[in-house]
Amino acid sequence: MAFQYNFPTTIRFGAGVISELPAYLQKNGLSKPMIVTDPTIAGLSFFKSIVKDLQSHHISAEVFSDIHKNPVKSDVYKGTDLWDHTGRDSIIGIGGGAALDVARAIVLRVHHREDLFKYDDLIGGDVYVTNDVPHFITVPTTAGTGSEVGRSAIIADDETHQKKILFSPKLMAKIVFADPALTMDLPPFITAATGMDALTHNMEAFLAKNPHPLCDGIALEGIYLIKNSLEKATNSPDIASRSNMLMASMMGAIAFQKGLGVVHSLAHPLSSLLDTHHGLANAVNIPYGMQFNIAGFEDKFRRIARTLELKEETGEAVVQYLFDLNSKINIPHHLRDIGVTDAHVETLADLALADFAHPNNPKPVSREDFKQLYLNAL
Repeated sequence: MAFQYNFPTTIRFGAGVISELPAYLQKNGLSKPMIVTDPTIAGLSFFKSIVKDLQSHHISAEVFSDIHKNPVKSDVYKGTDLWDHTGRDSIIGIGGGAALDVARAIVLRVHHREDLFKYDDLIGGDVYVTNDVPHFITVPTTAGTGSEVGRSAIIADDETHQKKILFSPKLMAKIVFADPALTMDLPPFITAATGMDALTHNMEAFLAKNPHPLCDGIALEGIYLIKNSLEKATNSPDIASRSNMLMASMMGAIAFQKGLGVVHSLAHPLSSLLDTHHGLANAVNIPYGMQFNIAGFEDKFRRIARTLELKEETGEAVVQYLFDLNSKINIPHHLRDIGVTDAHVETLADLALADFAHPNNPKPVSREDFKQLYLNAL
């Protein structure tokens, strides 16, 4: 059964809604979309079926999939070159966070041709996003980042690896086709890592220091859905667990307009320096980051524990829950298990301190704090 939500993006949600894509394009006079995805998805049968369905409706789709798993500026420039040389009229992002970030950044660059990082939100670059943008459609294939409902793209510098945020309400999709059936064949590792990314978004958004009661309510419901669905979706998936995870992922992305925190600042450097999967980086770090945040915010953790239906409504119980959940979905407990060594810690601490996420953490995080957190997790 399909549902429609508007928040404010129009979201078509339910198994099979991807079949509505050709009619939507035709209704809006669009016949030459550029599809942005990643190299893995481009080779999968469901993706080829989407393209074939478009072709059967006389819609000419150009596929761009030459992107890194942690996107960089050159990915965006290559995609824009393809747009220029193939005369496209719209952009469809199909995939997880990487594909949707690159798609959204190309949407920006089509009519904003100064250096991409001039538009970095962290230096006020959003004020330069003044021109129109192409018609933009998103189709999530993982339940993690929730980028399909976002207004921003995270793109790293090719050389320095520092991540930049491109932001504008103009960059929201016109419509999202959120079809849980597209996530059914995700392998267990990707399901687990992206699911923990969604959980991190919801937890950090709830704890973030900016007042936003609307986001707090959404974040708690997202946590509840993940609690009831992630283990099932990873180890013995069905359409109900996949649906709940896809919904919780979108809820996390809506909630984190309030802000993120220390866990993301621990995770981002692992992706940029060591090319670690973002969800995995969050998954390994979240118990340690949550432990750091407990003191002074016991009431917030009591509410998280209550949402998780834990016997003890404490921050320590939440941390133990996170370790236990990681075990159940085969996520390692230590950074050394994902390639981090002592030699990386100083550089990681520098990158974490420079990251954009931790200023919204409920308490300040110093460079020494980051160093100690990495050592704790090592």
